[in-house]
Amino acid sequence: MSKWNIKGQYMETCSCEFICPCITSNLSAEPSEGVCKAAIALHIDEGSKDGTDLAGISFVIVLESPGPMDQGNIRAGLIIDSGASDAQADAISQIATGAVGGPMEALVPLVGEVVGVERCSVSYEQDDMKATVKAGDLVDHVAEGIPSVSREGKPVMLTNTSHPVSPDLAIARATKSKFNVFGIDWSDATGTRNGHFSTFSWAN
Repeated sequence: MSKWNIKGQYMETCSCEFICPCITSNLSAEPSEGVCKAAIALHIDEGSKDGTDLAGISFVIVLESPGPMDQGNIRAGLIIDSGASDAQADAISQIATGAVGGPMEALVPLVGEVVGVERCSVSYEQDDMKATVKAGDLVDHVAEGIPSVSREGKPVMLTNTSHPVSPDLAIARATKSKFNVFGIDWSDATGTRNGHFSTFSWAN
């Protein structure tokens, strides 16, 4: 199997009410809306696959789960930054779908349908307290961390979770959560929905 490694920054928003029940139930809880719709964005700061440099590439996994995530039948699609070369896009697709191992491989049995791959410009900004991602007209979302009282300028963190991207997540509110792609449509700006962000490090 291919050898690869990537590390960088991650953020997501979803349709569940703050705080998402998936995280506190190890993916076994009913989504607060009955169906969970989520956009999971990653920006690679450094990494490569089979000699192909992947630094600077961003991508977004958009998914819809018809019930508790651990029961499967998830629909998922992938958006890759249009600035990526064909070789980079192919490497990202293999990593994001779990085809070459790594954290996403554990989700493969839960995905009932891969609904497609899109290419568009993806902008990614993240600091200690806020993450903002926009993928063309397909995804536009912002997650703002809950301020910690014990560490000034840092968000409250969840640790040792079952989340496939990172076990340690900032607790955040989705101040904007909008995506319409692959037949998965969601829009909310009330600040009552869930978000997370963190660093990540994947390898195989």
